[in-house]
Amino acid sequence: MEATEFPTAAGAPVGDALTQAADASGPAGDVGDAAGSGREERLARVAIMRMAEAGDAVMGRLIARYGPVGAMEQAKRGVLAPGFARDERDRAEDSRRHLDLARHAAAWAARYTDPAGDLAQGTQRGARLVVPGDVEWPTQLDDLGDARPFGLWVDGRANLRFSCLRSVSVVGARAATAYGTTVAAEFAMSLGGRGWTVISGGAYGIDGAAHRGALASGTPTIVVLACGTDVCYPSAHEDLFRAVREQGVVVSEWPPGAHPTRLRFLIRNRVIAALSRGTVVVQAAARSGALNTATHAWSLNRHLMAVPGPITTEVSTGCHVLIRQGKAVCVTAPEEIIELVGSIGDDLAPERRGPVRPRDGLNDETRRVLEAIPARGATGPAAIAVAAGVDIGTAVACLGALAAAGFVENVDRGWRLRPAARQ
Repeated sequence: MEATEFPTAAGAPVGDALTQAADASGPAGDVGDAAGSGREERLARVAIMRMAEAGDAVMGRLIARYGPVGAMEQAKRGVLAPGFARDERDRAEDSRRHLDLARHAAAWAARYTDPAGDLAQGTQRGARLVVPGDVEWPTQLDDLGDARPFGLWVDGRANLRFSCLRSVSVVGARAATAYGTTVAAEFAMSLGGRGWTVISGGAYGIDGAAHRGALASGTPTIVVLACGTDVCYPSAHEDLFRAVREQGVVVSEWPPGAHPTRLRFLIRNRVIAALSRGTVVVQAAARSGALNTATHAWSLNRHLMAVPGPITTEVSTGCHVLIRQGKAVCVTAPEEIIELVGSIGDDLAPERRGPVRPRDGLNDETRRVLEAIPARGATGPAAIAVAAGVDIGTAVACLGALAAAGFVENVDRGWRLRPAARQ
């Protein structure tokens, strides 16, 4: 990329020209994304990532209409184009929601900082900026529409886009039980061993167990943060995140130094759901953030799965509700997950069967004859034939076959079961 200087003064010629052109010709902002991620556009997106909160649909539509540079210039001034403002007010009225667009734009302007500083700071701390149009951009994020990330800070050795091609999100409660963390770790390790990337949020409980299981398999794992990539939250996961950077990537929509908030955790969940082919909820209480991720996966038409647990355990209530509502498929093994998210016909899970017993190969008549022989003592073929409901000839033939197979033996008092056949 050329290190050209980006104009920072309000009312810069480039921004004004784009704004005027957009007002004159209508929605043409898609050209901005299609033109690639040049220096100006990258810096504009960095500025927007500081000004607008991640998932801001109004900003998403502003970028779509005027391109990143034009959107940034309008947000920086705190004054939106009349045509766009009119359309947003109409949209708000149609959906019967309140929208104070002037206050919205003023908040953007108040948070503006020099994007070159954020870009330099992120690079110095080991992260790289990935924006729409870049080779590393996961195009499945485009399914989020107006709420698509403005850009992503990526810190780690793995390629984000390639890692997400075959990926599964594994999420669940922070206050997980030993059962939940064991299932999450074993599922993630098995998925990783089959070449599937595990995506989660890096939190305590199920998230952390899933990342550790994936790391144990030697495959990449992706942590989606609700803070800057240079902020370790939770702090106790510093070693875990360091290992993830060596083997996978840590991803964030927020600029360097940004700290997590309750709302940001909910906002980032849509990215966890959108990046992968499907989401597995291992454990979740009735009011769990993991259910928010499940809702996003459901709305994005991604595969949604849930692991059942004891009905007496509160932390599995959310999983049972998802299954009962028909939103999630019950999964009890990694093979069942892969069958859902994998290729049709190529990733079928083996059918589970009980143990195969010698009696299973007998035909109906022979099985009836065998069951007619008393468990203790011996009896003659005539009595066996009556008890089995067959003629004497059939009974004798079946007894001979059963004797050859080792089920019965003929003694002085008649036919009796061998010890192994009594089990």
